[in-house]
Amino acid sequence: MKAGIVGLPNVGKSTLFNALTRSRKAEAANYPFCTIDPNVGVVTVPDERLGVLQKIAKTQVVIPAAIEFVDIAGLVAGASKGEGLGNQFLANIREVDAIVQVVRCFEDSDVIHTMGSVDPVRDIEVITTELVLADLDAVTKRIEKTQKKAKSGDKEAQAELALLQKLEPHLNAGKTANTLELADDEKALLKFFQLLTAKPVLFACNVAESDLANAEQNPYVQKVAEFVRTHHDAAYVPISAKIEYELIDLSPEEAKEFLKDLGVDDSGVSNLIRASYALLGLQTYFTAGEKEVRAWTIVKGWKAPQAAGVIHTDFEKGFIKAEVVSYADLSSLGSVAAARDAGKYRLEGKDYVFHDGDVALFRFNK
Repeated sequence: MKAGIVGLPNVGKSTLFNALTRSRKAEAANYPFCTIDPNVGVVTVPDERLGVLQKIAKTQVVIPAAIEFVDIAGLVAGASKGEGLGNQFLANIREVDAIVQVVRCFEDSDVIHTMGSVDPVRDIEVITTELVLADLDAVTKRIEKTQKKAKSGDKEAQAELALLQKLEPHLNAGKTANTLELADDEKALLKFFQLLTAKPVLFACNVAESDLANAEQNPYVQKVAEFVRTHHDAAYVPISAKIEYELIDLSPEEAKEFLKDLGVDDSGVSNLIRASYALLGLQTYFTAGEKEVRAWTIVKGWKAPQAAGVIHTDFEKGFIKAEVVSYADLSSLGSVAAARDAGKYRLEGKDYVFHDGDVALFRFNK
């Protein structure tokens, strides 16, 4: 599962990508289109529960969950018609599962804004408009292709056409596909259209170093918060890409001290990674033993055999039972034996839906 980092040129995308991946893979410079080919980085998901489970399991090996971030070229007005690197941008964004849109919420005369001034809501609207126009073009073409089949009595084509005809006026009004109210069967069908604005989106408000401790009071962040709540039904995360980039070469202890001096307890990057993980519809379960403690990534709603399958396909094929205890119970009781004595350790069958934080051991036929 990949999250694509998008935004106008010079809003801090590449700096943020470097901070997320703790690398300098993406060139960050004060001019448009400094990112041309997308950069891809695997990012571990911060999770304090791993340290607690490590102590309980008495192991030295801890393997966290991970997701991929893609740094995509900056978009400009007219991208849907091929302006700037528009065609490449749209092709790259089509390949990701969710969008993290970076918006500039800081003033700095030394950093050029391609539109002449700082206005995060305008920037969001520019990108949204280009994505909507690209989707509208795709929907219009698909309607033309589907009409003949639908007229011949093809049931699938008729259902597809009905959804497309719902989407067209919605997109024409400048609204994104993910804000259209749909029935469950329509939502399932929508996925096949691969529309850009159907992807879940999260907004990263890039603030100045001096604003990080009180980011919610930043007037630009407040404007973004209100706008995305009413127009996108989306979340936002304040972050200072510049600060995060400066943390790359620091040890965890030094980074903590640095952030403490700025008046913040946690890294904005940590919050953004966790929010992106949730945005992708993912959750974590754990295995914990003397060999290792490991976080496994699954899609929300997966049942026990599917969860077992991420460890090995044989676990899913030969699934018998899952031994499960919640992280909350295991951490409060302190051991598997204590959890078992308290009746919190249980056997679950193939219809059990895994919850975030479940600690599991699988029984399967070899």
